[in-house]
Order: sequence, then structure tokens, then C-alpha cells
Amino acid sequence: MGQFGIGQSVRRVEDRRFLTGHGRYLEDMRLEGEAVAVFVRSPHAHAVIRAIDAKAAAAMPGVLGVFTGADLEADRLGGLPVIMTVQGKGGAEQVTPRHPAMPTGRARHVGDPVAVVIAESRERAEEAVDAVMVDYAPLGAVVDPEAALRPGAPQIWPEAPNNLSVHWEIGDARAVEAAFADAAHVTRIELGNNRIVVNAIETRGAIGAYEKGRFTLYTPSQGGHKLREKLTHDVFGIPEADMRVVTPDVGGGFGMKIYLYPEQIVVLWAARRLGRPVRWIGERAEAFLSDAQAREQRSTARLALDSDGRFLALRCDTIANLGAYMSMYGAHIPTMAGHLIMPSVYRLPVLYSEVRCVFTNTVPVDAYRGAGKPETNFIVERLIDTAAREMGLRTEELRRRNFVPPSAMPFTTATKMVVDSGAFGDNLDRLMRTTDWSGFDARRKAAAARGALRGRGIAAYMEDTVQRSDETATLEVDPMGLVTIFVGTQSNGQGHETAYAQILADRLGVGIDQVRLVQGDTDLVSAGNGTGASRSLHAGGGAIVHAAEKIVERGRRIAAHIVEAAAADVSFADGRYTITGTDRSLSFQDVAKAAHTPGKLPRDREPGLKDTAVYQPSNQTFPNGVHLCEVEIDPETGLVSLDRYAVVDDFGVVLNPMIVEGQVHGGVAQGIGQALHEGCLYDNESGQLLTGSLMDYQMPRAADMPSFRIAFNEVPCRTNPLGVKGCGEAGAIVAPSAVINAIVDALAPLGIWHIEMPATPERVWRAIQSARGGAAR
Repeated sequence: MGQFGIGQSVRRVEDRRFLTGHGRYLEDMRLEGEAVAVFVRSPHAHAVIRAIDAKAAAAMPGVLGVFTGADLEADRLGGLPVIMTVQGKGGAEQVTPRHPAMPTGRARHVGDPVAVVIAESRERAEEAVDAVMVDYAPLGAVVDPEAALRPGAPQIWPEAPNNLSVHWEIGDARAVEAAFADAAHVTRIELGNNRIVVNAIETRGAIGAYEKGRFTLYTPSQGGHKLREKLTHDVFGIPEADMRVVTPDVGGGFGMKIYLYPEQIVVLWAARRLGRPVRWIGERAEAFLSDAQAREQRSTARLALDSDGRFLALRCDTIANLGAYMSMYGAHIPTMAGHLIMPSVYRLPVLYSEVRCVFTNTVPVDAYRGAGKPETNFIVERLIDTAAREMGLRTEELRRRNFVPPSAMPFTTATKMVVDSGAFGDNLDRLMRTTDWSGFDARRKAAAARGALRGRGIAAYMEDTVQRSDETATLEVDPMGLVTIFVGTQSNGQGHETAYAQILADRLGVGIDQVRLVQGDTDLVSAGNGTGASRSLHAGGGAIVHAAEKIVERGRRIAAHIVEAAAADVSFADGRYTITGTDRSLSFQDVAKAAHTPGKLPRDREPGLKDTAVYQPSNQTFPNGVHLCEVEIDPETGLVSLDRYAVVDDFGVVLNPMIVEGQVHGGVAQGIGQALHEGCLYDNESGQLLTGSLMDYQMPRAADMPSFRIAFNEVPCRTNPLGVKGCGEAGAIVAPSAVINAIVDALAPLGIWHIEMPATPERVWRAIQSARGGAAR
């Protein structure tokens, strides 16, 4: 394994570059002769665009052009693509209206880009934007998805009556109803999942260039190959060879930087039109109005149990907000992405769920860390906690009774997912052993003596990671034994440079300082499916493992030729090729040098040591675990303080515990943010965004976080060569459930059995006042 191989807590090699200011982000890039784009955005949530007068703006100093959707339509550009669609009940097709980069007839949300000014500088462009006169005819707007379905609601798309894109279902409705008819107990809840603004540290941006008939797009992304495919096939109608996509360092993605956005299309088109590069860097205010947002669902769910507390069936009805346009993954996120894994770690015989995906006059909604799974986990874990209270059972006991045991693996869920491994009861046991479980009652009494309400919440989860998409990796070894990895995943801060180097330290015996990662350039990396759904270590790592195996085999043949032995008699371990039964050996570096020396190679061998592998995942992986949260609430202010947060996660084989702990910290922090702080709000009448800046939208801060206690229960995955399961999304999936369960546990003595997210001090205080009979006050 070695000092820096798999399982070792190695400091990230890329951090020195970032911490010393040597990272290279889009803002650090400048192309010769570049112009600057600033967009004119609709101030209305819904309006007919009657006319756009850009003459005065176009005549201003430094302005190179003012363009509208009509200019793009004249060049027959395609609209923004939708990658995944779902089929509705009875085989009904999903309604997917065309999404132009800039609309021509109607603006459908505040921030919809209706024109763009290109100028010599940002200052000149901003001045000209104010001179673009747009004649709007405001229309009625609807931002609430439930209201959007009601008769008489403003109609956003003529092809989507009642603003419904698709009414989707999964499961066996008859079997579920039969199970409910036989149930000894039924728990019913209504709950929401609040809308989130992603707020990556680095805002979105794009630089478009066009030279000698070929486009180049520089943009922070989660994978350039997918963007290249969609830009060439769906938008410009050109061969992929005529488009290069370059992604420098990325300051956070979380799903939001997977997608193709209007601005990326416009800067490329404008660069071709003007014959010079065009830059756009989004401001924070634009991020609130144009970045894909997340979550926002409303659900009614029921859980059927027998007299022993065994789960019999689950029934769920959800209304999901899509926003004004169908984003790239769109309806797939609140349907397939979330509900396929809804049974989670539990033996749930049958399930039936319906989701209505609805258009509204809001920013489009798409995948964000967890991508549909935090929403369904919240439904299930709140149902279980509520059922336990209603039946007089301890919440941990009800979960334990319904865990799928390890002896049942591989296990097929009610949604036909085949789970290969897991020890869910062991996760809970470890959590209870390491958190002074039995001391909680004393802590609660001590809090009461201080006038505080203390509560404890647990929540279990299971997610499915890794889309079943292949990944390609090429390894190239130079004469000194330095290895360059070319791979189609894209680091957004996850530590790929270190993790991939550790794989090669383990498989080739090289030092991690002898490995270089090349990513983010479609001209240098042959193919790739990017980063998302915690796929990189499984898919990208799997490809690197197979490429390393090929390199080892090539090296074996070279070593055998040098020592005049049969290749079958040469073994490889710890970075050395050894003739079986002797002490004669060659280092990996010796063989690499020989591979570039024609005189030391067999006659049929070309010089060099390079190979490529494509890895196709055979199945998803299933990270799982249990999280615990303890809170104290000040009943006079409603302020919730997190006192303890503990985690036991099963990520399979943990490649680098330090990196994984960092991923858990970040995910939990984002989940806590949704549970306690973050809420994106629109005005119901005007459709205006009420939380359009960091003055109005509360992000979690370091002072809001407790110390996290993290442990791993490593149950190796059986379906990939590394045994890994993925760790990037887990914290964001389960933390909201654990936090709200803890808050409800603290408030339960007052008769409060649910609090909506975000559980702000005002919301908690009002619930306490209402429970105490103070609603009138």
C-alpha cells in the first residue's frame, strides 16, 4: 500500500497552489482583444416583450454591439438542451418547451436575459445597458407550484395546460392501498422542502473565442465534454471537432455548474459575430437571478405499519417546482433521481409515489448536492420519527426493526434497485457507542434548568451514486517514471489530484509527487462524462485502475525482455518487477526509462509507455449511514443552537480519510444551512425575488457549526475495483432530516410535532407561542 496509497490521510497536493494564490480561475484569464458582455435582464416575472430599442445604446462610446434573441434566431441557433426526460402516467410525454438563450416574445422570470451589450469594457457595457429600452407588457405571474396548478392561474406555456409538465408515478398503487387497509397504524404528514440558492464562491462565467472556424469556450464547469456535445449538436449544429471547451480551476460547483446556460451560448455566438473574444463574469446579484436553483417541493406522505412497528407500505404525493424553463435534468431530479432511492435502508415491501412537475415564473430548478435525494430522505425520516412518537416507540428502535440486514444482501428494493452491501444496524450501534447516548437525559435536564429546550434527532440515509456512464482515463509515463493522468472527470474542489495520485501510488508504486493530472480541456482529454452524483472516484478511479493494469502489463513485457525471462515469470509489486523465485528485479522507473529507449525494447514495440482504459460501471454504489444531531432552543427567542453533530458513514473503502472528512463537513454544513437558515422566497403577487442578495438570504457561517464527530464503517462495495461508494453528497442528503428531527424532539413536550425548513428563530418562536396559547398575542 505504501505511505501515500489507498487508506492514508494524505494532505491534498493541490492545496499549496490554492493557498499561495497560484490557482487559475476564469477571472485570472485574459485573452488578447477580448470584449465584455453585460446582459439586459427582465425586471418582470412574466411579460410580453413588445419591442427592444437599442439604437441609443449601440451608439454609445466603446459599444461594439447590442444583440437580442432575434439576432440569435436569425442565425438559427438551437435552444438550451434537456438531457433527461421522464414519462408520465399512462405513457404521457413530458412537456418540454423550447428554451432559447434569449427569449424573443416573452420573459418568464425576473432575470430572464432579453438582450446583451458587448463593449470594450465592463463599465462601458453597464452604461449602455441602462440605455437599452425594452417595451414590456406585464402579465400575471405565479411562483407557487400549488397555485400554478389551480384553474385560472397565469398560463406560462401554451403547450403545458395548467402549467403541468408531467404527472409521474412509481410503484404499485393497488398493493400499497391493500397494505394500508391491513395496517395497524398509519402515519400521515404534510411537509415542504425549501428552495435553495447555490451560492458557489466563484460565480459563473464564460469567455467565448472564435478563430479559423473553431470555437473555444473557457468556463468553470463540472465537465467540458458534455458541454461541447450539447453546444455542437443542440445549439450550433457543427461537428464536435469545431468546439473546444476549457475549464480552469473551479471555485465550487455542487451540481449547478454541470449545465449549459444562456450566457455560454451568447458569448460564443458574439465572438463569432464580432471576430474577437467575449467575456462575461456573473455578479453575485446575477447568480441569484440566473443560476439554477434547487429543491422546492410540497409533499403529503403516509406510512403504514403493523402492530410491531414493521413497515408495510409508503404512499407519497409531491408537487415539484421546475421554474420557468425545463433545465438540463429538470423533471428527472424530483422524480427518478429522488424516488428510486426512497426506500432507503429499510425493508419496505411496497411503495407508490406520484409527482406533479410544475412550471412557475421563477428561476429554473435543477440538481444541487444530493439531487432529489435530500427531498425524499426528509419525507421518509420525518415519517419514521412521527410514527415512532405516535406508537410510543423510541425512534432508534423503530429504525432498527426495519433495517435491511447484511444477510439479505444483495437486496432488491421496492423500486427495483439492487443494493450490493451495507451494515445499517452496525452504523447505528457505532453511532450510539460514540456519542454518550445514555447521557442525553442528563443533558436535557441540565438544559431545562437553564431554561432551554434540548432535543436529539437521528436520521439514516442511503443514496445511489454514479450514473451508469463510462469514464475514460489515459496514463502516460515519461522516461523518469513521472505519470500523467488524462481523465474526463472535473475537480470542483474535491481533491482529485491527490486521490487519483494515491490510486497510482497504490497500483504503480510511484510517489504522489510523481503524478500529474490533466483535466478540463477537451483538446487534451479524449472523452469524459464529468463530475456529478459522486461518480468521480468510482468511474474515474475505475478507469485509472484499469489503465494502470494495462501499464503494468506493458511494463512486465518490457522487463521480461530486458532480463531475458518469460513475461509469465515476472511479477509486479510495490513498484518493482521481479523474476519469480529470484532476487533479480527492476524498478518501475527502470522500466519506464527502457520503454523510451528503442534498443531495449522488443522489435515489435513502439517506444513509450502509455495506455487508455474505459470503465463502465456495472451498477450504482450505495453510500449509507446514520447522523445524530443535538440542539438546544431558547424558548424566548426561538434561537436553535447546534450542540453536537455525529456521523457514522459507510462509503465503502475510504481512499483518503482526511479528504472524505472534508467532504462530509461540507455536505453537513450545506444541509444545516437548508435546515436552519436558507430560504429563497418570491413575492406571490409580483413574482419578484425577495431574497436577492446575501443581505436577505442567510448562509450558514462557521459560528453556526458545532464540532463534527465523524466515523466510518467501511463495508466494501462489491461492484467496482476500488470498493468505494462515493461521499460527496451524503451530508447534504441527511443533515436536514437529523436537524429537524432534533428540533422537533426538543419541542415535542409542547405538543409540536413538525417544523418547516428553514427553522429560523422566528418560525420556531411562533410555533412555541402558538403551542403555549399565545397565538393571539
